[in-house]
Amino acid sequence: MAFKDDIVRVLEKETTLKKEEIAAVLEVPPDRKLGDFAFPCFMLAKKYKRNPVEIAKELSKLKVPGISEIRAVGPYVNFFVDVGLLSRQTLSRILKEKKDYGESKEKKETVMVEFFHANTHKGVHIGHIRNISIGAALCNLLEAVGKKVIRVNYQGDIGPHVAKGIWGYMHFKEKEPAQHKGVWLGKIYAKASKSVEENKKYEAEVQELNKKIYEHDKGIVKIWEKTRKWCLDDFNAFYTDFGVAFDRLYFESETEKAGKEVMLTLLKKKIAEESEGAVIMDLKKYGLGVYVGITQQEHGTYNAKDLGLALLKQKEFTFDKSIHVVGSEQELYFKQLFKTFELLKSPLAGRSHHVSYGLVMLPEGKMSSREGTMVLYDNLFAELMQLSEKEIVKRHKGLPKKEVEKRARMIVFGALKYSMISRENSSVLVFDWEKALDFEGDTGPYIQYAHARCASILRKAGKFRANANYSLLSTDYEKMIITQLSDFEETLRQAALQYKPYLVAKYCLDLAQAFNVFYHHCPVISELTEIMHARLMLVQSVKQVLENGLHLLGIEAPDEM
Repeated sequence: MAFKDDIVRVLEKETTLKKEEIAAVLEVPPDRKLGDFAFPCFMLAKKYKRNPVEIAKELSKLKVPGISEIRAVGPYVNFFVDVGLLSRQTLSRILKEKKDYGESKEKKETVMVEFFHANTHKGVHIGHIRNISIGAALCNLLEAVGKKVIRVNYQGDIGPHVAKGIWGYMHFKEKEPAQHKGVWLGKIYAKASKSVEENKKYEAEVQELNKKIYEHDKGIVKIWEKTRKWCLDDFNAFYTDFGVAFDRLYFESETEKAGKEVMLTLLKKKIAEESEGAVIMDLKKYGLGVYVGITQQEHGTYNAKDLGLALLKQKEFTFDKSIHVVGSEQELYFKQLFKTFELLKSPLAGRSHHVSYGLVMLPEGKMSSREGTMVLYDNLFAELMQLSEKEIVKRHKGLPKKEVEKRARMIVFGALKYSMISRENSSVLVFDWEKALDFEGDTGPYIQYAHARCASILRKAGKFRANANYSLLSTDYEKMIITQLSDFEETLRQAALQYKPYLVAKYCLDLAQAFNVFYHHCPVISELTEIMHARLMLVQSVKQVLENGLHLLGIEAPDEM
């Protein structure tokens, strides 16, 4: 916001503080009635050995362009933006820039974002939905602030879980379905896991099968390739549903050999060591424990494969940062990986970041794919579609079936994605599918409905003037919306640079709530002509910014619901 820059410039001149120091402490008060910006004087008090309250009183006499009032409140200097000027600048810019509003172009930087990570031979479940929702939104936000983004996906297609899935396929000999074979295989995996846990003989058979996969046994590899393809076909349908396209799909099967070579290099350099026939990394002196890189059976572990993956990525792409969107249960793993990058003197050392997110749970508790208690995506989607279609038919009797389905899909994906993104990344998410579809409260459909209400008002208004007297927007309800609209660009910047898409979700919710309060207190079409034009411009701006925000979250903004 230009007003913030003006405040920083004036304070820099008056205080001799550096602009970076001022910008770091200049804050937005929690209640905008206290001001649009607040500057705490503690830093100056320490520097000049004076009472911060006295310093605040002196600074309140400053003149800043675009600031209508400067008020000292204790040790704080509160700045109030000229609302008329803010209205003209903000609304004019939104209506001119439209879909580009909020996007800022910083220096070009290329960021690789790795997300989704569903393993083959298992079903796609509700936890993967949080991963892909956060990952896709983060990519959109990084692009919005001028970064070039490379979207990649790293998936486990070899290892004990794959052997278990193939063992179940061969052992149970159930007839495969005509479609959704990957989903079916995930259920076979859950069934096999239970059987193997209860029978030592079966466990030995799975271990032998795993060995054959690693040794490229022709008969087993043929089954592995067939069943792997079933899973990848289902994954592709899932990507289409979520509107995600990856630049590269990586698999453990292509990184294992390179990963073992890296571990042997670490061993040769005496960074890694041998232990009971295995190659390990002892990171205890860094507080990171010990991990196995190569097993006694001479197989590269997941850790080793990630080192091989790093080499493959650098060979194929040029990028400045590498971001891994992975659940919080892998925090230690990534600390170990990044420390290994440092010890290897890898170019990725210091340039890799783990975006951690909490588990997704149901109200009844934790889920497990091994126990077969996971909520699979296909089942969840079908349930949500049924609930959504029922609600639409209730509201719009006689609506064609295709239109009902179209609206239901928009609402369902809005509900799913918003619920997965709208909490702090690290928080555990308890997913309640009925609440997620609610048209009231903290939900995606609530925000979509606010957008649809804006569209409805504009349709009823028909043609209206493209310019208006924005100074007529003088109620507290209108001022609140205008202030929020002006915050959009900064919100996007913070969300992208802090890797926190939930900040945009929260922003959209706050804006939708503010609009609904305005809608109930401020007539638009029935008002006097001049005020009507100004308020229609405000409605148009809210509609545009809600659309922009939802788009960055990967959510459609419907004109009708």
